[in-house]
Amino acid sequence: MLTDDTLTIQPMGPEHLAGALRLSQAEKWPHRAEDWSLFHSLSKGTVAIENGEVVATALTTPFGDAATINMIIVDGRMRGRGLGRKMMTSVMSMLEPKQWRLVATKDGLPLYEKLGFRAVGEIFQHQGIAQAPEQAPALAAEGTDGLHLANPGDAAVLAQLDKAATGMDRMALINALLQLGKIFTIRENGQITAYAALRPFGRGEVAGPVIARDTDQARMLLSCCLTECEGRFLRVDTGVETGLAPWLAEHGLAHAGGGIAMRLGAPTETSGPVHTFALAAQALG
Repeated sequence: MLTDDTLTIQPMGPEHLAGALRLSQAEKWPHRAEDWSLFHSLSKGTVAIENGEVVATALTTPFGDAATINMIIVDGRMRGRGLGRKMMTSVMSMLEPKQWRLVATKDGLPLYEKLGFRAVGEIFQHQGIAQAPEQAPALAAEGTDGLHLANPGDAAVLAQLDKAATGMDRMALINALLQLGKIFTIRENGQITAYAALRPFGRGEVAGPVIARDTDQARMLLSCCLTECEGRFLRVDTGVETGLAPWLAEHGLAHAGGGIAMRLGAPTETSGPVHTFALAAQALG
């Protein structure tokens, strides 16, 4: 626990989530109480308390050799006092991964660069009212190849596929996604070769992660998500390198900002032919 004259930095507990939600709402972030609960359940975190009130938050989510840093928020009244750096160093002291990852806002970028993080890519946030493709694919019959919904028994295979693309061990996240929403899969020769998760988030739903071999597979999976959410609010966070941005915009999901993907530390190993086409969340990679 770190203290100064008026401030205490301490581990985040469930009792701090209401204050954390207030901070994110003040920043006009879309996170609901349920979204904070999910992130907190997967993570370790710290809060800064002043006069009994949460005035800053930081989470780190361990995924094997890598860990993400997320939900770095400092109350507007507290800025300019170095609190952001204190929150970063405090939360980073909780884990010792080989590699740190985060998605930076423009405001946070200078601090992260000073701490040694380096940009590795750009994330485009797309959102809007989902429009289903004209020829949306249908789910295949049980026992055949094609599109299927995952079940809890598929978790280990999904996590293995996910790790091959991301270098992260996200079994806990996969299990949470199976409980909270749906996971669409592509099966070839009886094996799962790609997947996309869809779950409630913020103003509606979010599609991601999308792990696939190529753009055709990614579009097929995202077509399922668009069809499932037709007429409702949907968000997709995708790397600029995927080339999906124009296609997403054509289906109602306009470009609405994003962030800079940053990393610090040794590279993590990836294997196999699959890649990440959409993030689970900017907080979770």
